[in-house]
Amino acid sequence: MIKKIFLPAFFSVFLFPLLFVYSQNGSPGLYMPRNLKAAYEKGTRSYDGKPGKNYWQNGSDYKIEAQIDTATLVLTGHEWISYHNNSPDTLTQLVIRLYPDFYRKGNSRDFEIPADAVTNGTTLNKVIVAGNEIAMDGDKPGAKRAGTNLFITGIKPIPPTASVNLEFQWSFTIPKLAPVRMGAFDNYSYMVAYWYPQMAVYDDIDGWDTYNYGGQVEFYNDFSNYDVKITTPKNFIVWSTGVLQNPEETFSDKILKRYNEAHSSDSVVNIIKEEDLSGDLTTDKPNIVWHYKAEDVSDFAFSESNHYLWDASSVLVDKKNGRKTFVSAAYKKDSKDFYEVASIAAKSIKYYSEEIPGWPFPYPQETVFNGSGGMEFPMMVNDGSIKERSGTVHVTSHEIAHTYFPFYMGINERKYAWMDEGWATMLPFQLQHQLQPDYDPLTRNSKDLSIYAGTETEEPMMVPSVLLSGVAYRTASYRRPGAAYEILRDLLGTDTFLKALHGYIDRWHGKHPIPYDFFYSFNDVTGQNLDWFWKPWFFQTGYPDLAVKEVKNKNEIVIQNKGTLPVPVSIEVTYDDGKTETIYKTAEVWKNGSQEISIKSSGNGKIKKVILGTSKIPDVNLKDNELDMK
Repeated sequence: MIKKIFLPAFFSVFLFPLLFVYSQNGSPGLYMPRNLKAAYEKGTRSYDGKPGKNYWQNGSDYKIEAQIDTATLVLTGHEWISYHNNSPDTLTQLVIRLYPDFYRKGNSRDFEIPADAVTNGTTLNKVIVAGNEIAMDGDKPGAKRAGTNLFITGIKPIPPTASVNLEFQWSFTIPKLAPVRMGAFDNYSYMVAYWYPQMAVYDDIDGWDTYNYGGQVEFYNDFSNYDVKITTPKNFIVWSTGVLQNPEETFSDKILKRYNEAHSSDSVVNIIKEEDLSGDLTTDKPNIVWHYKAEDVSDFAFSESNHYLWDASSVLVDKKNGRKTFVSAAYKKDSKDFYEVASIAAKSIKYYSEEIPGWPFPYPQETVFNGSGGMEFPMMVNDGSIKERSGTVHVTSHEIAHTYFPFYMGINERKYAWMDEGWATMLPFQLQHQLQPDYDPLTRNSKDLSIYAGTETEEPMMVPSVLLSGVAYRTASYRRPGAAYEILRDLLGTDTFLKALHGYIDRWHGKHPIPYDFFYSFNDVTGQNLDWFWKPWFFQTGYPDLAVKEVKNKNEIVIQNKGTLPVPVSIEVTYDDGKTETIYKTAEVWKNGSQEISIKSSGNGKIKKVILGTSKIPDVNLKDNELDMK
């Protein structure tokens, strides 16, 4: 997600004093916390970057029925969950997420919301586990709330390989003022996310994930199957995660015809036009049931409106299998930038499938819904309208990039937001510039990083994201990893970089990779020990700061790395005869840990001037990047 959300500087002193020490038991030379090391010792992870022989993960099958009262904005739901314990552990409690409790009076949040946005959170009318109704918030074992989590105890233990059935009847009021990532944008238009009782993740690292949802850190979900029915009044359209199972029972004939046409069209089809809003959008029933199914996804979100325009087309994402993705934009008629969003989204999906990451888009559909801010969900995006086209291009392509990270890859954003936000920053660099030639996102990211890098508000990326906020969170999650991934692509070369990225994706899609799985996988696939790069960029404090020290022996240019981060070296040399030469070296020149290198120019003339760096290479101090030979 794109968002602007401070951590005291003492964290870098006390939490991460020497993150470059070598770990034991044959693992590569990267510091590893002991709770993570235990997973490698148990064989659920391996030092070659592959899932270990004992790797496992849990999952669920969800069946949900829901509807929204358009007068009160109360969503009422009924849900059945079959939770599968694939772990080697016997579970004696269950942890359920009640995300609407973010808005509950008295709960803690990472930032303030208006008083009028505070609600009673989730109303639980019924909780049933294994056929037994659970007592709520009593002194005896039962269900107890804590923040946005519901802890269910006193249940019959769930042994390995067993499943347990749960049932919930619940309701909550969709927030209308200052919604965070979801909410009502007018009386009849809603993005509904973080909305249903959801099983928390139980994994091989920490057991139950019990972090509270305070509004900043985002997803960490198991891969599950969803069968969802959403009931709306006549003429409301529902866009959702998954694939619509009953279009003939929902759309009017005119809309259905265009909907089917868009599924086979390479060009954008206007499914709902402004003139259609005064007519029938759905069948003539007073209530419409929208039936969506999604398999092996990490979450489910939907949106609905009775007055949004709708554009769509289909993009060939996998030439080998002829597979297409249905791409939509649903928007208010006054959002002029959105008239192009379906096209931008389609071009983004094509680019990701064919260029970087060069992996076929993994899902059958993607909808960009005109709500507020910029937020991703599986197969859904919630974006506000933006005046500048560059902003529309940026936010659309950024949010769609999240399809790969965290959704396809199952990232734990609560601890490692850089594992997805950094990729969503870097992957579209070239795409965004192609779609908007006067916009240079790589330069923008490099300049932003240069502003904050090395200040007391910056912390190493390996500090868990839940411990960061403000500038520290933003820099560690977006700016620094975005730069690191691009510099890594540059030093490996695009072909080797993509080979390593594909190896990582192939090994870990549909699973839960942690940072070391990424580091070790890249080391393994490339056949290189990249620890010299991982340590300074991901584990240590430091900043990008190169300087021209001197010119010696007529043509040797001495470059200093004052900030310790390995970055590329770009030098423009001007000779006394007016001729110029550009010298470029990837960040690999710093591989041996030296803080100073000499680069020979090839010209025969006397060097008159040396200018170091480009706008695309981060550097916190440009005052020492120029040397005039007088």
